Amino acid sequence: MASKRQAGPAGASVPAQEQKIGDAARLFRRPMATVPQQAVARSHRVHTDVGNLINGQPALVNRQKKVVVAAENCRKAAPQVAARSRRALADVGNLINGRPSLANRQKQVVVAAENCRKAVPQLAARSLRPLADVGNLIKGRPAPANRQKSLVAISDRNGNAVKLKEQSKVKPEVIVISSDSEKEKKAKVSGGRRVARRVPTLTGILTTCSRASDGVISSPKKVQAYDIDAPDANNELAVVEYVEDIYRFYKSTEGTCLPLSSYMSSQAEITERMRAILIDWIIEVQHRLMLMPETLYLTVYIIDQYLSMENVPKKELQLVGVSAMLIASKYEEIWATLVKDLLCLCDNAFSREQVLVMEKAILDKLHWNLTVPTMYMFIVRYLKAAMGDKELENMALFYSELALVQYTMLIYPPSVTAAAAVYAARSTLQMNPLWTDILEHHTGLTEPQLLDCGRRLMSFHALALESKQKAVYRKYSNPKLGAVSLYPPSKKLLPI
Repeated sequence: MASKRQAGPAGASVPAQEQKIGDAARLFRRPMATVPQQAVARSHRVHTDVGNLINGQPALVNRQKKVVVAAENCRKAAPQVAARSRRALADVGNLINGRPSLANRQKQVVVAAENCRKAVPQLAARSLRPLADVGNLIKGRPAPANRQKSLVAISDRNGNAVKLKEQSKVKPEVIVISSDSEKEKKAKVSGGRRVARRVPTLTGILTTCSRASDGVISSPKKVQAYDIDAPDANNELAVVEYVEDIYRFYKSTEGTCLPLSSYMSSQAEITERMRAILIDWIIEVQHRLMLMPETLYLTVYIIDQYLSMENVPKKELQLVGVSAMLIASKYEEIWATLVKDLLCLCDNAFSREQVLVMEKAILDKLHWNLTVPTMYMFIVRYLKAAMGDKELENMALFYSELALVQYTMLIYPPSVTAAAAVYAARSTLQMNPLWTDILEHHTGLTEPQLLDCGRRLMSFHALALESKQKAVYRKYSNPKLGAVSLYPPSKKLLPI
């Protein structure tokens, strides 16, 4: 059996396989001074991948050959540079394979490029662009604009770099998309080139048009409404966040809870004059007891609503009024009016039991629904939109209480009567303009829509001194309320 190892020429044991191949074995065991062929092939593939990653297209065959020649020259000139380049290329491989590269490898890539540029100028010139692009790709920045120009290195006889020239290429045509209404503004710079100024982009133009079509951007001709709730932003009782929704709900529901404007035709013993006497007495009681205005307007609503549903005898009409005021004071006042005080004001014409029985009958007919939009709720909002003084407020309330007395005013919704009261007050006080854009915005009514109701209120003012129901006239002739009832009515709104 042959021995696995045989003595060599120097007496040392050499493997049988190495003895067969002879000098090739010694060549294989020689220390490596250069980069192995596998590293060259790996470098060749990495450079190919870098070119594909940067340019977005497959690498050409001649580009691969140039990279291999450049790597061979760099290896012969500077072995240390080749060792450092392997680490840099390993980082590039990590980047291609989706693995993050270390921060210190970036510095090594820059140092390797610097040494390579000193040793081989042509390789350095070719490496500027790939290294810059790789650095931008790692840091998340787009490729620089100088990629459009190629760098050409010129070397002398000794191989030293002399000068780097910029080989200009044909500039790509830049197409700027802008609106047809805007003119393209361009400014001249040194070298005779023209650079387009910053113009609106297509995305910005489409966004602007979309907002304008949706009504987000108002037309310049339309006046933006003044925010009347801005002074009450810190007032929790003003509920600024919900006030617009509240009044929008009031206007949408006021038509569902209106009393019939023709209920007098179904009443056998009650007339319009009897109703006017009752309401005039209710206004005087409210003023004497210093009740809130909300109580007065709710009392009138309860009376009209109950008379619309029930046929009331003439002798019980005042009892209906007293019971309605008791219900309204319980709903609106902090301290409700006592029954004995109301009986005293009507000369004890009714007993306590009669008032309580009528109170229960009214609540049953109204189904306990007392949360309704009255005229006072609207007039307070419209006076705030009018931005007037105390005189305008007293004058508008004077016209609104004149409307409470008159049965014919039931044909108008409370919001229209309140807006007409503000309009008539501004006309009597000779304010200019009579109706503003802010009032039109918050009331939803134009001046022609208020003329008919405003003229009715102005005629009531003109006849107030001669009327038998003078409670409203005497109340607002008091200097504490500005004595506004003594003002002459506006001739512009008086019916012809």
